[in-house]
Amino acid sequence: MKIKSWYSAFLLAGLLLTLLLNCKKEVTPEDENMVLGSSLPPSNGVVEDMDGNKYSTVVIGTQVWLASNLKTTKYSDGTAIPLVTDGTVWLNNVTPGYCWYNNDATTYKSTYGALYNWYTVNTGKLCPTGWHVPTNTEWSKLTNYLGGYSSSIGYWTDLTDFIPVPGGMRSYKGAFFYIGIEVIWWSSTEDRDIPGGYAWSRTMFYDKYSIGKTLLSASPMLSGLSVRCLQD
Repeated sequence: MKIKSWYSAFLLAGLLLTLLLNCKKEVTPEDENMVLGSSLPPSNGVVEDMDGNKYSTVVIGTQVWLASNLKTTKYSDGTAIPLVTDGTVWLNNVTPGYCWYNNDATTYKSTYGALYNWYTVNTGKLCPTGWHVPTNTEWSKLTNYLGGYSSSIGYWTDLTDFIPVPGGMRSYKGAFFYIGIEVIWWSSTEDRDIPGGYAWSRTMFYDKYSIGKTLLSASPMLSGLSVRCLQD
């Protein structure tokens, strides 16, 4: 009798184990996004551009961003981006070009990255392979995830390690401004409501940020602004 009871219990345990092993959880879209979000960054959390510059990545919601501004002097296909140092040439240049703040790579490259005009962005080859300059809609997705336009810079940096260093800009006239005060990032979206060549950009100040369509959010395409890449 004891043997029979033990044998019945063994069969029951085996049946339960079989059921558990063959039971499959239905994957919802939310679950799928969570899985994708956790696997999107490279295994070592580092992305390298064609110059060999390395960037950490940061996951924000379902998006994966580079954690610092782009520094590359080459497109993703290895082609060199034209370096434009002269202010007059910059003003009249309606083709791709980049520069360093105050034309001083030694001082500004490592911390702040390069400044690119929008024609460089519009090539679609500026970011490393598998990454792109975010659209205005993708910037809005980031903003909405972080609580809208009223969030403080402390909230952003504490939450995401996005590191919005105030790298300044180069105006469309070729002069440099605002180092240590603000950073302006390009989007890949042209602003067709304003004639004369404008594209949407996002501005963040050293003590607060306005990441919506507010101050300097529609920038002349000739401007030299920072770029922050988003994973495809």
